[in-house]
Amino acid sequence: MSNPILFLVVVLIWGSTWLAITFQFGEVDPVLSVAYRFCAAAFILLSYCKIKKLPLRLPVHIHIKMALVGLCLYTLDYSLLYQSQQYIISAIVALMSSGMVYINVLLRRVLLNKPIRREVIVGATFGMIGIALIFSPEFSKVTANDYLLLGISFALGSFFFASLGNVVSERILDHGTPVIQMNFWAMSYGVVFLTIAALVKGAEFVVPTNPHYYLSILYLTVFGSVFAFGAYMQLVKQMGSDKAAYVVLVYPIVALALSTLFEGYEWHLEAFIGVLIVLLGNGIAMGTIPIKRKLQSDNP
Repeated sequence: MSNPILFLVVVLIWGSTWLAITFQFGEVDPVLSVAYRFCAAAFILLSYCKIKKLPLRLPVHIHIKMALVGLCLYTLDYSLLYQSQQYIISAIVALMSSGMVYINVLLRRVLLNKPIRREVIVGATFGMIGIALIFSPEFSKVTANDYLLLGISFALGSFFFASLGNVVSERILDHGTPVIQMNFWAMSYGVVFLTIAALVKGAEFVVPTNPHYYLSILYLTVFGSVFAFGAYMQLVKQMGSDKAAYVVLVYPIVALALSTLFEGYEWHLEAFIGVLIVLLGNGIAMGTIPIKRKLQSDNP
């Protein structure tokens, strides 16, 4: 599948999961909800591998890396992100998430010794400016207090571990590991870590009674986890974790569109301008809009 199609699939699905996640809060501890989601997703991937007779045996060093992905991307990323949203508004989370592209670029350089691509840095900068414009009215609601700092700390940790998981995933895929098997094992390890975290936290294992919970977790499992993470990891494999991470700057646009339909979100001029800037940044980062390089003159 081509990169643009994969990118579109991830953006559309993850942009819609924000709405589905709202039905997860209430009866079940958020850490357990994430564990249920990835447990179900891992079972689906395992069933697919068994039906298609895909090999699941992988080298020990790959398993160690996949366990690290499970810890970083599926456990710490989600757990810290859920914690941060208890203390800070979604606008701050969205703006901070745009910085994940920069973290990916740096970690990719340090851990994989891969070059820093100029178009990604420039595109990410445009994207961050666009996100700031889109959510600009929300920042007036922010009040400085100790909880704000705590929420920002949780969010920073979340995005750092998400980036680390992305870069380690790229290393695993560079070894030729198939995406489906990698996602199965990484999610399985993530479920183990999430369950341990829930036990340490003292979360109560309850059976939800709200039917919307089951519908939302079904959507989050099949589309948000199996399909979207499958497409995303294929993007990481084909274009690198730095470019693939730009999806975090685009899918908030889909989330806002759905919020307009279901939650009465009202668009403002800055939001329209912000969307255009984000899309411009995406074109630059993906190389569809070339950056003019400074011409070198032979004359002194």
